[in-house]
Amino acid sequence: MSQVQLNVQELKNFLKHMVSNNQFIQSEGKIPVAINIEGDAGLGKTSAIIQLGAELGINVVKLNLSQLEELGDLVGFPVKEFLVKNQEGKSLWITEQEIETANQRGYKVVDKRMSHAVPEWIQGKSEGGFLILDDYTRADHRFMQATMEILDRQEYMSWRLPKNWHVILTTNPDNGDYNVTSLDVAQKTRFISVELKYDVDVWAKWAENTGIDGRCINFMLMHPELVTQRVNPRSITTFFNSISSIEKFEESLPLIQMIGEGSVGNDFSSMFTMFINNKLDKIISPKDILEKDEQYVLNTLTSIMGKDDDYRADIASVIVTRLVNYSLVYASKNSVKPEMLDRITMLVTKDKVFTNDLNYVIVKELLNGNKLKFSKLMLNNKVMEMTTK
Repeated sequence: MSQVQLNVQELKNFLKHMVSNNQFIQSEGKIPVAINIEGDAGLGKTSAIIQLGAELGINVVKLNLSQLEELGDLVGFPVKEFLVKNQEGKSLWITEQEIETANQRGYKVVDKRMSHAVPEWIQGKSEGGFLILDDYTRADHRFMQATMEILDRQEYMSWRLPKNWHVILTTNPDNGDYNVTSLDVAQKTRFISVELKYDVDVWAKWAENTGIDGRCINFMLMHPELVTQRVNPRSITTFFNSISSIEKFEESLPLIQMIGEGSVGNDFSSMFTMFINNKLDKIISPKDILEKDEQYVLNTLTSIMGKDDDYRADIASVIVTRLVNYSLVYASKNSVKPEMLDRITMLVTKDKVFTNDLNYVIVKELLNGNKLKFSKLMLNNKVMEMTTK
């Protein structure tokens, strides 16, 4: 069955819609729709859901089904319950421990049943939340069967999820590369499936906000093709974090190569070494572009990007992407000073710094990303003209 491919930001937008839609149909007495997010390991499936939960301010419970050993840890442990009734005809189900108290209040046992206690992971949870069933298709078959009722009705025998909870599965592709259990038609019809894909632009925004070393972000923007099933964003982030304290990469190439081979493999680390040897790790940072002397910045950009027949469009694109992402991250945490706006205005209006299409990208992305703080760019006539073409 073909699936829609989404990057992380598109996935979040899709999940926001599903949350809203589930709230709507639940208000009509219908069961919320479950979602399955499929994708290779290390793409950030679970992280994206947890981040969205924090953004929406709702509960997040993550159960790694492949690591659970007792079925009771998922659905609650079996417990004997007793139906008691008083002289007024009022009845309720209680546990064995509550019988003595019930008798003292005039209740008599009239029936009994085997039920399941509310599992610990949902006890005390309030309205609104994500239940993440992580590594769903890596779970023991018993656990997959037990989740059918939760997926279908958001309940299991004697307990149910609170209102406005959304069940989300995460799975790896069933393509022979992962040790997973194939889903049959009956299982697949219980949820909507989407596929998470890698998007270097979305990753670069995340990396800028997270504080990944800028030299490493530059490398990934220039070589997005290096992300594969075996070299995934998780292993790449591990590699980058392991070398971020090295001030001068060129002085530690053997160490970087060794760390790389132990995390992202020989091919990736060799390309990274070549990147350093070509001095591409020396690309001017967006912070320096915005803060250092104007003539120094212009001269440095020209020397890095070249001009005329020697113009490096790939490097220019990397610099623009970093500049936009850095500016938006900075603006989200600080007030944007006039000096910063003046520098950006200079860069996009001065002849032959960036191409016209890149100038347009800078202005458009900044306004789309934070119009409130960058709207003053539009006070410049050339910028205004640029955005209205």
